[in-house]
Amino acid sequence: MSLVRLNIKGISYSQTQSGAYALVLSEEDGERTLPIIIGAFEAQSIAIALEKEIKPPRPLTHDLFKSFADRFNIIVKQVIIHKLVDGVFYSSLICECDKIEEIIDARTSDAIALATRFNAPIFTFENILDKAGIILKIKDESKLAKSKFKMEDLVADVVEETASTFSNESLKELNEQLEQAVNNEDYELAARIRDEISKRDK
Repeated sequence: MSLVRLNIKGISYSQTQSGAYALVLSEEDGERTLPIIIGAFEAQSIAIALEKEIKPPRPLTHDLFKSFADRFNIIVKQVIIHKLVDGVFYSSLICECDKIEEIIDARTSDAIALATRFNAPIFTFENILDKAGIILKIKDESKLAKSKFKMEDLVADVVEETASTFSNESLKELNEQLEQAVNNEDYELAARIRDEISKRDK
């Protein structure tokens, strides 16, 4: 299976859905995007890494891992989002130490938080992008601009993802809601609807 390189397009959050964030990844040579629901702490960690001028007073967990890895000459070479099961993305860190390569399982949000610190490329497989990718019609790119995120905008509370509320909707209705959510730039909702559709397509 061929790998597709992804770039971080931005992080979207909603005032009406406290604690829910969508990390939006876009394929490097195409129009598809991969919204991934992440927690508040991970969103904060990724946003801080993207904002090079922001330095927290004490190192966050991912900063500590980076310092630890640097001290022992461990390099994160790349991140691969390799599996999607019941709406959950699974990732691996491809690491190297003393010319020995190791593959380490990681939550996707943690893997990407580390990738931003190591300047490591992010990849996924074509079949995952075919299944879960959507084309966003963004009217105002500034809503996803990385420079718009500030420390105070991202709370540190981790909120568990709420259960699906789409059990009574038909596939046709879900697809209509997905299109509407994308048009409204509500990426968190779009990601949840997409995950529900993916479950039913099995």
